Amino acid sequence: MSLTQLRPAAHHRAEPPKTPSKAKQWLYRFDIKTVPYALIAPFFILFGVFGLFPIIFNGVVALRNWRLDDPTLTGWAGFGNFTKLLSDEDFWNALGNTFGIFILSTVPQLIAALIIANLLNRKLRATTWWRIGVLLPYLTPVVASTLVFAVFFSRDYGLANWFLSLVGFGQDDPLDWRAAKWSSWIAIATMVNWKWIGYNALLYLSAMQTIPKDVYEAAAVDGAGPWRQLWRITVPMIQPVVVFTVILSTIGGLQLFNEPMMFDENPQSASGGSDHQFQTIAQLIYKVGWKDLNLGYAAAMSWALFLIILIVAGVNALLTKRIGGDR
Repeated sequence: MSLTQLRPAAHHRAEPPKTPSKAKQWLYRFDIKTVPYALIAPFFILFGVFGLFPIIFNGVVALRNWRLDDPTLTGWAGFGNFTKLLSDEDFWNALGNTFGIFILSTVPQLIAALIIANLLNRKLRATTWWRIGVLLPYLTPVVASTLVFAVFFSRDYGLANWFLSLVGFGQDDPLDWRAAKWSSWIAIATMVNWKWIGYNALLYLSAMQTIPKDVYEAAAVDGAGPWRQLWRITVPMIQPVVVFTVILSTIGGLQLFNEPMMFDENPQSASGGSDHQFQTIAQLIYKVGWKDLNLGYAAAMSWALFLIILIVAGVNALLTKRIGGDR
């Protein structure tokens, strides 16, 4: 064999990469720039049809005279529907009822949820069953639970008055929970708390489980008890979840409708009691719009409620962050 045959073959010069065809370039650009928007487009279409359009249309209705019982009364009202709110006693009464029930339900609800979550975060027997049991009230349909509580707080045969009679209260004259503001607020707030404490507790529990155990061990060495650990360590470290639940509870509390509606002995009237003692803004909007057939004024009320929710939710979020930061 000759030496020339033993030499390795010379390397061929590398060929330049082939330029992709115009069709492949178009498909690539379509896949990168168009497909992502096409995949998220259904959400924005549904939001535009069922979310954005009703909000805009409701704003237009709020600026018009729109009564279903008087089709001849049309035209632009401007801010007349909004200025009417300032002198409407029913609106201010409903606003006071809404805030009263909101405070009685939201504050105890979130505090109780924190305490329950802290207990569930410890080593317990049958932990899964305890967590499921806490969530059961949330899974119960709101109409069914409200009807049960309506019977529970009834005047003559309710268990609430029976428990009060055990401590010597109301034996001769049972308490009519629907008659006064304070008693009806407590009854409705109890319904709301019963349903939402477990839900918020599980949210807090999921956040607590991300906190390293070493933090609690170091605090225990320094002499911090369980109660001090909860407020000085746990709450500041789960502050984002606390802010989220505060905002969520604010929105739900100021839109309260089902509980006071089903608690009323005559739900179809949407009056919130014989003297409107527990009528909320959501009930009043329903009554003005679909009972009194004044859609323009009802739309103005809904926008006023929307602005109130934004303001209260923002203030609550700022206060929660500040309190958590101070701790």
